[in-house]
Formats: sequence, C-alpha cells, structure tokens
Amino acid sequence: MLMDAARKTGRHGHRDATLILLAYRHGLRVSELVSLRWDQVDLKQGLLHVNRVKNGTASTHPIRGLEIRALRRLQRKYPDTPYVFITERKGPLTTSTVGKLVARAGQKSDITFPIHPHMLRHACGFKLANDGQDTRAVQHYLGHKNIQHTVRYTELSSERFNEFWKD
Repeated sequence: MLMDAARKTGRHGHRDATLILLAYRHGLRVSELVSLRWDQVDLKQGLLHVNRVKNGTASTHPIRGLEIRALRRLQRKYPDTPYVFITERKGPLTTSTVGKLVARAGQKSDITFPIHPHMLRHACGFKLANDGQDTRAVQHYLGHKNIQHTVRYTELSSERFNEFWKD
C-alpha cells in the first residue's frame, strides 16, 4: 500500500518504493538507509550487511527475490554511485528528504494519520513479534543492544495468546 503510493509519486517512484521496502523489511533507521552503500549489498548471495547506528549491533540479513529484483533495477539505473539511495546529483539522500517522501507516500495511500520513517522500523518489530519470532532473534535483527528495546514489540501482541488453552 505505502510502496505502491511511493511508486506512483514523482520521478523516482521505484527508488522510493525500494527504500520503503528495505526500511520495513530490515527495520532500518533513516540514517542507516541514507548511508547504505552498494558494498553492503551482495546480490549474488542475497545478503545485506547492516551497519547499525546508536551503538547497535551490526548484522547480516538475507534479502529475498522482490528486494533483489528491486535493488538490481536500481543499480542498473544508477551504476556509478557508491550509495544505494541517491539524489539526481548522485549524492546520498538526506534524512529530511526520506522523511518527506515517506510522509508523502502516506498521504497518497490514504493513511489517516501522518507517518514518518521510524514507523517502518517499528512495523518491522511488531510484524516479527506477531509472527512468533523469538525475541532474542528480533533483538539481533533490529540491532538492539538492550533486550528492553525489543520487548516492547512482544508486550502489545495479544495474538500471541491465541494458541493457549485451546479446547
């Protein structure tokens, strides 16, 4: 929904949709997104090397078919740049620009409240917790040093009790 809105907005729809996809699937902070470089992406092996900020733990995430195809298309379009997400002048996007493009995509997708890029990180955490992923695995995936930052995603998931005491 949000990716579709981004894809249809502006001249850089594919870049913006790919940015939203990676932010959501990998729980990336906006500063991690804008600093993402092609040397962190291994399209042959299907791996993304995530360097976390805020003293977070770096990790390597698998990237799947949809992401690989989107990244390959982006790389073909902008072959001579070290950064994955760039401006027309081939420099990295700014955090402010990413905030504006995510907010614009939210408005175009008829989301009734204002959204910002960090909501994609939270959505990733809640999705993984609601899917029943191990809290420690989610902690490492999101790069949290302290488990307390991860526990918030499991505390609000009442669906985790659905399989308890089935008659």
